[in-house]
Amino acid sequence: MRLIGFLLIPALLGACGGDREKTVLEFWAMGQEGEVVQSLMPEFERLHPELQVKVQQIPWSAAHEKLLTAYAGDAMPDVFQLGNTWIPEFVVLKAVDSLDNRLTAQQREDYFEGIIETNEIDGRLHGLPWYVDTRLLFYRTDILVKAGFSAPPRTWNEWLATMAAIAALPGGDRYGLLLPMNEWQVPVILALQMGSELLRDEARFGNFRSDAFRQAFRFYLDIFRRGYAPAVSEAQIANLYQEFASGYFAMYVTGPWNIVEFEHRLPKSMQGRWATAPMPAPDESYPGVSLAGGASLAIARSSSRKDQAWKLIEFLSEPEQQLAFYRLTGDLPARRSAWLHPDLATATRTQAFKTQLERVVSTPKIPEWERIASKIAHYTEKAVRGELTEEQALAALDKDVDRILEKRRWLLRKRAP
Repeated sequence: MRLIGFLLIPALLGACGGDREKTVLEFWAMGQEGEVVQSLMPEFERLHPELQVKVQQIPWSAAHEKLLTAYAGDAMPDVFQLGNTWIPEFVVLKAVDSLDNRLTAQQREDYFEGIIETNEIDGRLHGLPWYVDTRLLFYRTDILVKAGFSAPPRTWNEWLATMAAIAALPGGDRYGLLLPMNEWQVPVILALQMGSELLRDEARFGNFRSDAFRQAFRFYLDIFRRGYAPAVSEAQIANLYQEFASGYFAMYVTGPWNIVEFEHRLPKSMQGRWATAPMPAPDESYPGVSLAGGASLAIARSSSRKDQAWKLIEFLSEPEQQLAFYRLTGDLPARRSAWLHPDLATATRTQAFKTQLERVVSTPKIPEWERIASKIAHYTEKAVRGELTEEQALAALDKDVDRILEKRRWLLRKRAP
């Protein structure tokens, strides 16, 4: 027994020594993605036996603060997930490494242009899109047919005509569109479709009283004024899926996460009676643009394992892994080549998102954007409720946004030669 024990000791020490020789990468991922991505790590470690990945799953609600705390404490992970709107903030902090020399031109062309552009600040690439999302139209095909329309609207005028016809259908309260009035996304989408520059003078000031934003804002408010959408906030909608199934509203602007929700939560009898379509446009330039959303992967500037960290990002960005991730989470791939697979090519409701992803633009790439977005939602709701006129709401919005950007103006003046 002593001999057996003696022989086992070197073997155990060798195994432990082998583990110690591996390079350990720390990877922080958020929400469901943080749970699911761990199942992809064995294949990565098989392909790279010299590497071991330690995944830490972080709730989205705590992720932003945890990343900032890690940065302040010089304890950043090697690789981490970032919401696209967070990228400018971490670039300003110099917390992320540039990926310019790592991505080939051929690889770049495989990404949706509007999505990868969200990762570029001052012409440099600071993250790589991991999965993407955008917003478009979910609609009841049967209700549109009853209202006299065989296809979803392609222009704003068609959209208004469709909503008017739906609202006129018999059978009690019925609305053409659901627009939770405390959400900023649709007013911003409409403004971007009009070519609005939301901020002016290198994002020093708000630009919400410009003609382009004003026209989009008026169109949005008119939907409520004409009674085509109920004046309710998100919290006032008791059961979104039940109301959609009952026909209380026939159209809704939302994202890809709701495909699975609609398929699971709507009655079986409803599954052949709804579809998705790209956003209508102000003119004939269909589809209208929508928001570039999703999450990206970044390398910490402080990491001493940048080359190894890039191997992990490169692996997770391969079309095969993006497809595997899509099957596990429903998150849409950021690379066009992944969409050629039958799993996506034959998914009609999902294909509308591919069409829309070719027509997406980013919100202003500044750290203050999320605070500005909350102000847009605030004043939009006040205007819908009639507490402020259109002019009062836009003037107050510009004033608040100028106040938010005050520090930015100071910093830009300080940097000026």
